[in-house]
Amino acid sequence: MKRVYHLDLTKGMIRGARVALLPGDPARAGLLAGAVSEMYGGRAGEIAFNREFCTYLSETERGKVLVTSTGIGGPSASIAVEELAALGVTTFIRVGTTGAIQPGIRTGDVVVTTAAVRLDGASRHYAPIEYPAVADHGIVCALIEGARGAGVRYHVGISASSDTFYPGEERDDSFRRYVIRELRGSAEEWLNLGVLNYEMEAATILTMTASMGLRGGCITGVVNRAGTGGITERNLRLGERNVVRAAVASLGSILDAVG
Repeated sequence: MKRVYHLDLTKGMIRGARVALLPGDPARAGLLAGAVSEMYGGRAGEIAFNREFCTYLSETERGKVLVTSTGIGGPSASIAVEELAALGVTTFIRVGTTGAIQPGIRTGDVVVTTAAVRLDGASRHYAPIEYPAVADHGIVCALIEGARGAGVRYHVGISASSDTFYPGEERDDSFRRYVIRELRGSAEEWLNLGVLNYEMEAATILTMTASMGLRGGCITGVVNRAGTGGITERNLRLGERNVVRAAVASLGSILDAVG
């Protein structure tokens, strides 16, 4: 049975799973998979770990769910989507962390992305820049209901996907403390245009899924205000815990939809 190169998986290993949750951090894969099995019954176990790609399979009473970490940024996320799609996965949901742009968004809230500003480079290898990076409407609705059901404060709207964590988000804590002319003032522009948050993978994942006839979505937990200071351990755990709760709570209707 053919094994995909980077994820080190075969079709037999994923046992017909068609839904994948995509955290960035490999350490979050086990946390997500365990939460899925806890809510829906069944069992979860690691089935592959190669480079930044750690994959768990949760076999639940409602259906099978893969959890595959993508690493940071669009290039590695595109590999995960490509290879999972080749194995038969049809639904992809990024479950990550984010920095808020709008002042009304607090640490621990979650953001459900409807579309992404394509500040990345990887998505341009799949569709021209005029093509929108949009989430599947059904997944957006499921993620909203998941956040409500989990009792997590949420926001719905457009995210900005930056290729870089420091200059792309105009952060003030980079080594050089310098932002090139093209990016100066960009954070203020996204603020004025109503963009909710910065993250690093949604544009790639949503462009790929929309253009390939797949279903894609993104939900992220807020861990800081973009462009300011470091991320504390407390805020990281709060954002991570809430996004996991909301994402897992959304899975019932998503699994029902894929059959």
